[in-house]
Amino acid sequence: MESLWTELTTLGKIYGIIAFVFSLFFIFQTILSFFSGDTDHDAIGDGDAEVDSDSGIPFQFLTLKNLVAFFTIAGWTGLLCLKSGMAPGLSILISFIAGLIMMTIMALIFYFMAKLADSGNVDESNAVGQNADVYLLIPAQRKGNGKISVLVQGRLMEYGAVTDENEDIATGSQVKILERLSAQTFLVSKI
Repeated sequence: MESLWTELTTLGKIYGIIAFVFSLFFIFQTILSFFSGDTDHDAIGDGDAEVDSDSGIPFQFLTLKNLVAFFTIAGWTGLLCLKSGMAPGLSILISFIAGLIMMTIMALIFYFMAKLADSGNVDESNAVGQNADVYLLIPAQRKGNGKISVLVQGRLMEYGAVTDENEDIATGSQVKILERLSAQTFLVSKI
C-alpha cells in the first residue's frame, strides 16, 4: 500500500485523499440513512395554514448528499484515469464530468422518490359528482343542514349537506353531490 502511495503523482495523491475521505463520508451517510430514518417530533404552535400549501422543493441538485457523491466519484474516477496513464488535464475533465453525472443521478433519484410520497390528505372536491347516503335529514330549500356520508379517496367521510329540492330528503336516501359550498358543506340532489 505504501509503495502504491509513493508512486502517485501530486495530483494522484490529491485524488486519493479526496476519494478516501469522501468514501468514508458516503459510507457514514449510508449507515445513517438505514438506521436513523425519519423521526417525528412534537411541535408547539399553530402552523397549519402554511403546511397545506407547502409542496417542497421539486428538484434539489446542490445538496450535501449530492456533493459527497460528486467528490467520491470524481476522486475515484480521477485516480483510475491517472493510473491508466491518461494526461492530468484529461483526467480532471473526465473526473469532473463523472462527478456531475453522479450528482444528476442522485438528484433525479431523490426527485422521483419525493414524487412517490402521498400526503394522505383528503381533497373534498373529489366528492363532487359522487353518490352519498343521507344519515341526517336534509331540510328542503336550504332551510338547514343535514349530514351525508360519502366514500372519498377510499375513506368514508361525513359532511354537511343542503339541497334546493322542494321536499326534505329523508335519512337513508341516496343523493348526488352537485357542488362544494364550503370546506365541509355540499349541495346535493335526490337521486
